[in-house]
Amino acid sequence: METSPTAIKTTNTAPPLTQAEFAEIVSRIEDNLSTVIRGKSESIRLVMVALLAGGHVLLEDVPGTGKTTLAKSLARSISGIFRRIQFTPDLLPADITGTSFYRPQDGTFEFREGPVFANVLLADEINRTSPRTQSALLEVMSENQITIEGRRKDLPQPFFVIATQNPTEFHGTYPLPEAQLDRFAVRVTMGYPDIEHEMEILTSHHDHDPFDALKPRVNGEDILAMQERVKHIQFDPTVAEYVLKIVQATRADARLRLGVSPRGSLTLYRTAQARAAIDGRDFVLPEDVRALAAPVLAHRIMLDTKAKYGGVQPGQVIEEILDGVAAPR
Repeated sequence: METSPTAIKTTNTAPPLTQAEFAEIVSRIEDNLSTVIRGKSESIRLVMVALLAGGHVLLEDVPGTGKTTLAKSLARSISGIFRRIQFTPDLLPADITGTSFYRPQDGTFEFREGPVFANVLLADEINRTSPRTQSALLEVMSENQITIEGRRKDLPQPFFVIATQNPTEFHGTYPLPEAQLDRFAVRVTMGYPDIEHEMEILTSHHDHDPFDALKPRVNGEDILAMQERVKHIQFDPTVAEYVLKIVQATRADARLRLGVSPRGSLTLYRTAQARAAIDGRDFVLPEDVRALAAPVLAHRIMLDTKAKYGGVQPGQVIEEILDGVAAPR
């Protein structure tokens, strides 16, 4: 488990960002990340959408594709406190949230913060620990707080969880509970780089690690201001109805025994606002909803037994639902 200095809570008192200021900050962060994560602009954009929507990310891919590097690079780019938890079968909830220690000198208890007290938390191989320990993140990810011995402790802001898991390895792993999956705004797959970008990776690591040269480009105040601007992006009622029709279709699909929850529809709503803001618009288009439907919704649905063993994929179901629901004009 990596540790860092105690994170500082950030409060946002700056005036609202203009559209030009918002776009300029996004460009700075994405350009910074692209110097380390080569050829993955789409994955970087999805991570930015989740961050600015106030959500969290599940990075699902094979080892060595840059998941940890992306989390560390993002933390450095936003001047945030980064902490990493290596999830293992013997990890306890207190190892995540923190615990109280007895002080024999004065007979009192002192709370020592766990690694969740950070701005960017990397939950590495989250499916390698028990559901009991995974559940320690439920309150953290939903409410940005922990409750210890009946007392609430707020987490630093901004607070962003990037969890990783290897979808091809099942020995010694636990499936993520549906309640846990529902708290991730998007699921992102990095994938292998193409030969051109992998050559760039080789040459950029010739005599140094590009991460070592990475500089902070913004701060926590900037991120909070961006998250606040996202909340004010206009959402036409017809586009909101489009979101609800997609969600309702997942609940009625015979191949699914679990459709998208209201939390899922709200997340699709908010991430569509974030995508619109990143694209330089102050209003959401149906295209924003359609582009984000699979990354936001596919991990929230559960196939029935017949569909699962028949080779049906959740993303395929979402795409077919999109084809069947008319988008507003």
